[in-house]
Amino acid sequence: MSERPVVVIGAGPQGLAAAAHLVERGLEPLVLESGAGPASAVAEWGHVRLFSAWPELVDAAAARLLEPTGWSAPAGGYPTGAEWIAGYLAPLAEALGDRVRYDARVTGVSRKGRDRLVDAERAAQPFTVHVVDAAGTEARLEARAVIDASGSWRGPNPAGADGLPALGERAAAGAIAYQVPDQAHPERYAGRHTVVVGAGDSAFNAIHELVRIADQAPGTRITWAIRRVVGDGTFGGGAADELPERGALGQRARRAVESGVVELVTGFRTAEIRQEDGRAVLVGEDGRALPAADTVVVLTGFRPDLSFLSEMRLDLDPTLEAPRRIAAEVDPNLHSCGSVRATGAADLAQPEPDLYLVGMKSYGRAPTFLALTGYEQVRSVVAAIAGDHEAAARVELVLPDTGVCGGAGVFDDPDAAGGGCCGPAPASAPALEVFEIGRSPVDA
Repeated sequence: MSERPVVVIGAGPQGLAAAAHLVERGLEPLVLESGAGPASAVAEWGHVRLFSAWPELVDAAAARLLEPTGWSAPAGGYPTGAEWIAGYLAPLAEALGDRVRYDARVTGVSRKGRDRLVDAERAAQPFTVHVVDAAGTEARLEARAVIDASGSWRGPNPAGADGLPALGERAAAGAIAYQVPDQAHPERYAGRHTVVVGAGDSAFNAIHELVRIADQAPGTRITWAIRRVVGDGTFGGGAADELPERGALGQRARRAVESGVVELVTGFRTAEIRQEDGRAVLVGEDGRALPAADTVVVLTGFRPDLSFLSEMRLDLDPTLEAPRRIAAEVDPNLHSCGSVRATGAADLAQPEPDLYLVGMKSYGRAPTFLALTGYEQVRSVVAAIAGDHEAAARVELVLPDTGVCGGAGVFDDPDAAGGGCCGPAPASAPALEVFEIGRSPVDA
């Protein structure tokens, strides 16, 4: 096993950081990236500004690997995704050299000579990782361990309120975008009507970009459709958020609504998307129809791709599709207060020895991930793979509070305006202290 590499799936922030930790511990990484360059998913939202500052976006082992190259960490400020790549992720990938392989899409992970059913000497067999390149050529690689840092960016949730594509959503694909608009490329939105579906930080970013477009293009209309009613947490934590730029993001969206630039439609659950003269009409489960839109921007979260892990033995929460040991702490149905404890190798380990899901993928469908969380995860996971169990068990991170209080399950109920984890506990039950972290699409 020692002669085989540790395969890292994904050359995003967590995947590259995992490789840096592996190199530092004398282990050989092989990073497989489906895109043509490092952090290809980040590049797709490169225009969006992160609400985490530079010091929170650089992994410690990665910085140590980069320092001999003459690289220096940016001192402060809040980079865009493109600046994050240019100032840190691309130099890190370059420093890792041919340990990073591009245009390498993982199609399956298994054990050599063992399918999912076989117990005999299973853990003693190397992993087999099936890969296909841009030309369609297939290869099978062997690995001593696998760290899946593939994220969930390319698995956006649909507009349909039941988690399935709304009726007509696929047919209306030409009028639908699943990414934050870019003010620098306003052609699709300027002077037109856009409907934004979603209520998280991605939606806040979309509203911000569209308002900037509207400032320059008279006649631009923006409708924002959310499932919840307006409550204390609708626009984020504001001044109570320990990441100030995250708090400010929601407050900008609030001001856009209060000024009338954005029309907010509450309690709206999309059931159907109809096409009328090349435009899209959203119809809610209650029969309400929104004015026809030139573009519908759907930002309803993400879900992990587990298809290539079908031969792996996984223990995932049935709701979130996240490792079971961390699911209760990140489940937005339960709470949205404070911060969860940092998660490490023991929390992320699967029944399949030496297989770990890290980064945004480790949170499954939960929308609450920060880059800092992923860096702590890979530090602990790599320590465990290296046999340093003391370091793997050590916690080296305290996460910032969101300033938001209330379970998302309650927020999602159009007939309820309050409640959540910070409400009084039932008389028959003791009060529980529960925590959550906040996240932007740019920290995924």
